[in-house]
Amino acid sequence: MLTHLEVDGFKNLLDFSVDFGPFTCIAGPNAIGKSNVFDAIQFLSSMADKTFVEAASELRTPGTPAADLASLFWAGANEGARMRFGAEFIVDRHVQDDFGRDANPTATFLRYDLELQYVAAADGIGVGGDRMRLIREELGYITLGDAAKKIPWEHSKQAFRDAVLMNRRRGSAYISTTEDEGVRIINVHQDGGSRGQTRKSPAARAPRTVMSTTTTSDDPTVLAARREMQGWRNLALEPSALRRPDNVTDPDVMTENGEHMPAALRRIAARRGPDALAAVTASAAALTDVRSVDVDIDPQRQTLTLRASIRSGPDLPARSLSDGTLRFLALSIMANDPDYTGLICMEEPENGIHPARIEVMADLVRGIAVDPDEAPGDDNPMRQVVVNTHSPRYVEAQHAADLLFAENATVMRDGRRAATLRLLPLRGTWRDSKNQAALTQKDIQVFLESDEETQLRLDLGLVEQ
Repeated sequence: MLTHLEVDGFKNLLDFSVDFGPFTCIAGPNAIGKSNVFDAIQFLSSMADKTFVEAASELRTPGTPAADLASLFWAGANEGARMRFGAEFIVDRHVQDDFGRDANPTATFLRYDLELQYVAAADGIGVGGDRMRLIREELGYITLGDAAKKIPWEHSKQAFRDAVLMNRRRGSAYISTTEDEGVRIINVHQDGGSRGQTRKSPAARAPRTVMSTTTTSDDPTVLAARREMQGWRNLALEPSALRRPDNVTDPDVMTENGEHMPAALRRIAARRGPDALAAVTASAAALTDVRSVDVDIDPQRQTLTLRASIRSGPDLPARSLSDGTLRFLALSIMANDPDYTGLICMEEPENGIHPARIEVMADLVRGIAVDPDEAPGDDNPMRQVVVNTHSPRYVEAQHAADLLFAENATVMRDGRRAATLRLLPLRGTWRDSKNQAALTQKDIQVFLESDEETQLRLDLGLVEQ
């Protein structure tokens, strides 16, 4: 679970910071930069698994070629431009390495810092020859004494916080950066503290983060941090992927684009019984006219096909269902899948929803996130959801404490004024005390006015009227 994010020098994000709870809704007009927050999260996630260039190629900036590294830096192609990231997150107590061996971290509330520098191609051509230089990489831990202050959202200490947080680490960080005769060195310190040798790697020519190279249980906490960041995903459901049947040997966890829905549903039904199919059907029926959901197994072709009946009609294969119905089914499967965990970023979930059902959609998406008043487990998977929206109606359906409003801001950088983004909470909510600015009902009234000039009211609770 990502609880705090800091970004500086990535796209338009300068001196940017944000606190996340189990569920967060970022609201604001189009083209203000909300998606850059998701891009920063995706970039961090990709760098836990791929090289810098490969991670950059997954962030498509309009009007620029893939892997145009300069476009990711605020200062553009200026030689020496830097970007910095800081992330605080909770990791799983039990993970497995790439060889299937168990790895148990010695701390579960961690902070990761990363700094990268732009290096232009030596031939001056730019795209394709540019690279990123690793300047700093650090992984530390947050003590249990500080944890309560860093998890300010409402939660059960006994059922939730005590279940997910632990710390047996004393002394040094897990990853640190030092200099030796002018050469930057990334050090990986073993979980046993002073026991064992520190693993050292020169930073200057590293094509990827040190964390991304950790594949074994020898460094369990670094591995747990990597597994957590690998689980940060941008959900982008694609109709072609949602319609695609699976082979019986395909992976059985749904991907970010919605692939492997049949295999995921088959696994859920096998693990949890017929009640799982009924739960998926009930979730989808709240948004569309789905009467039943099942998986058809073709023993000859060895394929799995998702089927659903609409109203009183016959069962139809996924290829015959509408885009909207498939999207609702994907979210319903996700909500009822105990193995689908991690951080889910979702762009404009209100798209394609009839206005009368937006509130139901908001409840479904919010319900995907872990309930911090209950112990995490199969019935309460450790999931986190962050959505962004420009819809006043979708904002109306949110809880005040879950909302952040995107606004343009100006900061001084390199002696000149620079435009950036700020996410502002509503006054009186848990985020308010940690921000210099907060919004009131009056501040957001313009946003809450719909196109039909019908004023939408938000139940602000503690928010100042």
